[in-house]
Amino acid sequence: MDNDILKVLYSEEEIQNACKRLGEEVKDDYRGKVPVVISVLKGAIFFTTDVVRNIDMKMEMDFIDVSSYHGTTQSSGEVQLVNDISTDVSGRDVLIMEDIVETGRTLKFLIDNLKERGANSIKVCTLLDKPAGRVVEAKSDFIGFEVPNEFVVGYGLDYAEKYRNLPYIGVLKPEVYSHN
Repeated sequence: MDNDILKVLYSEEEIQNACKRLGEEVKDDYRGKVPVVISVLKGAIFFTTDVVRNIDMKMEMDFIDVSSYHGTTQSSGEVQLVNDISTDVSGRDVLIMEDIVETGRTLKFLIDNLKERGANSIKVCTLLDKPAGRVVEAKSDFIGFEVPNEFVVGYGLDYAEKYRNLPYIGVLKPEVYSHN
């Protein structure tokens, strides 16, 4: 897999340092509350577990699976709910854990969905923010790294369900996905 990577953007150590920093920021922000942490599957699973292990407070966790890429490098523009949360978020403080905020469509979909369910507050913690990819307004409250407008994989992020298990975040060589 390493041979398919053009360059490493963030090492395993840099990612773990960011997870510790974000855990502290989230803990400070939610002091005195018991948030519902919602991890967006599949990409945010590694990030979520590493951040929440750095949050020394009570919380609940749930998972939601949405899709807009369908195995390609470009968002289809349509967000589909694949698997829903089981937690009632009405009146609750919610923290969405995302792997990357790029177009903003998925984040807007999730926030609108949780608002409709009566969430008291909704904040977003993302490992990667790619502002150059935005097509709708989307804002994260806690950001690990800002990334350039390149196709990144690793540490949960995939191309056609592969590369999620890389311990770092790297730019995928264009020849790997150019046949799409």
